[in-house]
Amino acid sequence: MKISCTKDMLNHAIQTVQKAIATKTPMPILTGIYLSAKDATLELQATNYEIGISCIIDAIVDEPGDIVLSGRYFQEIIRKLPGENIEISSNQEDRTIKITSNQAQFNLLSLPAEEFPVLNKPTSDTVLTVKDNILRELIKKTVFACANDESKPIFTGGLLEVDQHNITMAATNTHRIAIKKDHIGHNTNTVKMIIPAKILNELARVMVSDVPMDVTIYYQKNQVSFAFDNVYILSRLIEGNFPDYNKVIPPNFATIITTKTHDFMDAVERVSLLARDTDYNIIKLAFKNDCVIITSNNPDIGKASETVPISMKGNEIEIAFNAKYVTDILKNITSEQLIFSLNTPLSPASIKPTDDQTYNYIITPVRIN
Repeated sequence: MKISCTKDMLNHAIQTVQKAIATKTPMPILTGIYLSAKDATLELQATNYEIGISCIIDAIVDEPGDIVLSGRYFQEIIRKLPGENIEISSNQEDRTIKITSNQAQFNLLSLPAEEFPVLNKPTSDTVLTVKDNILRELIKKTVFACANDESKPIFTGGLLEVDQHNITMAATNTHRIAIKKDHIGHNTNTVKMIIPAKILNELARVMVSDVPMDVTIYYQKNQVSFAFDNVYILSRLIEGNFPDYNKVIPPNFATIITTKTHDFMDAVERVSLLARDTDYNIIKLAFKNDCVIITSNNPDIGKASETVPISMKGNEIEIAFNAKYVTDILKNITSEQLIFSLNTPLSPASIKPTDDQTYNYIITPVRIN
């Protein structure tokens, strides 16, 4: 192999694929980045068998070929090289790779390229095509609600559900659930799959185009893949049955509150400062006729209280929540006002924006003495 390309493009490609590099593995080949040069392009790949990422960039290819380099050292070297252009060439006899830029030169030992599990793009029928800005918004609005506990793997992923007209994503840790829908026009395929949260977060990270572009989603048995622009991401799916989120949404509420999102969020964040060191990170909300009184009590530190104006229909109620579960959703509501809907101190409540009926967040209260 002998190629040259710009440092910026190569560094971008490395940053795109690097999250798929295996860190702890008995297979050294998975700690590397695979480079394949042909037809005026350079493709970079990394995989840990849970996720695989490919990125293609333009390059001047003098000699086509395939090599695998240590992911750890390759990305550090490229990031710190001095010049704007980089040349990479391989020596088949001693498996060394020469990387040069301006007056800097590195010689790295390569890993056997024939051992790398190359990602092959699927030839199956397309499941659907969705705009990247829609998919990014679905992920951002929901995946924060996933569980971190690997002992319940089904809750560590987001449910992606597609019917004839809508695409829905839902995420839960059993104490809360975030649901976001969007319209995708007519679609002939119906799909239901659970995608690991870390894969969805990685997908959102690399979908950065300013102009909306198509993301093609392929679905095969226990795998899903996303293809867009010059990037391809392959992921395993989580097996199991995701709970029916429609059953956890209360059909009606006895108390409905409207308040300013920014004011409410600031007050919750201030009051919860004293709650963070407690076991449950609890804040109490006392909804009165025209205000909500937000309090926290930490016996070792002190107490906090703040009042926020509200508009209320229904019964007065006192209820307690995990403060983090409340702030997580408030950070994702962009509308000026929000709707907080409740029934009893022990019943699930709903928090959602006033201007978006496709977004809902159901949160379970905390039992207090």
